[in-house]
Amino acid sequence: MLPGKGMILLNRGVSMICRRFNHKIGILGAPLSRGQGKEGVKTGPDALRRSGLLTALQAGGCDLKDYGNLTFEDEPKDEPFGTVKMPRTVGKANAKLFQAVNKVKADGRLCVILGGDHSLAIGSISGDASCHSNLCVVWVDAHADINTPNTTPSGNLHGQPLSFLLQELQTEIVGVPGFSWLEPCLTAKDIVYVGLRDMDPGEKGKKPIHLSFDIDGFDPVLAPATGTPVEGGLTYEQGIFVANEIHKTGLLSAIDLVEVNPSLGKTEEEVTSTVNSGRDIILTALGYLAK
Repeated sequence: MLPGKGMILLNRGVSMICRRFNHKIGILGAPLSRGQGKEGVKTGPDALRRSGLLTALQAGGCDLKDYGNLTFEDEPKDEPFGTVKMPRTVGKANAKLFQAVNKVKADGRLCVILGGDHSLAIGSISGDASCHSNLCVVWVDAHADINTPNTTPSGNLHGQPLSFLLQELQTEIVGVPGFSWLEPCLTAKDIVYVGLRDMDPGEKGKKPIHLSFDIDGFDPVLAPATGTPVEGGLTYEQGIFVANEIHKTGLLSAIDLVEVNPSLGKTEEEVTSTVNSGRDIILTALGYLAK
């Protein structure tokens, strides 16, 4: 089990952390929903903004730039490729995200990508890796998201992003329309999975870190407003612990916060709990806590 002590330490250390790390941060909304079938996930970026995320970062004194939301359009006649759904639309959206992340990084900013479904990790991670050839990824999720077009049971691309990014799996990705622009940028040793209940404390190094956090990594009692919840996930304290450990490395390069879907909350309390949990992961990973 992960320690549940992180909140006390974080609350005591906020002002010190904020002084030590004068972040230049870029916020980028990526309301991509076509990697799965539930439209409400496209409202995730705006919900996270309304949660007070930007206000908290500005209050902490960081140099913040909001690049706004990207606009994604469906490609005409986007027929399935085998069982893979919407490949051209998702591929084109990720190419656009790749360019946008690359620009934020070229501006010298840590990039925070507000999703959107987890298929956006194809563009966000490849964009980050274009600036860091030695990038590693911490993947927090209830699911491995490493299905290939040949193994996917649903055809949804939000369950396949890592297979598109891994060099070892490129023979499984041949010919998928919409992705001719993509070059694999990771090897298996570059990925650390944070599963339902544990994190390997030895997975620290000197490589830039891309944190890709699916809100369904949390237990659905805490974050129910998401498309594919799985019981037995991280507690709030465990999620905060993971984010804080990454922050303490000083190596964070970019964050994805994905799969927040306000339309799936049964009550306003469920929506608020889900959104605020995602907000707090971002703030903690950056060294700022919500007030």
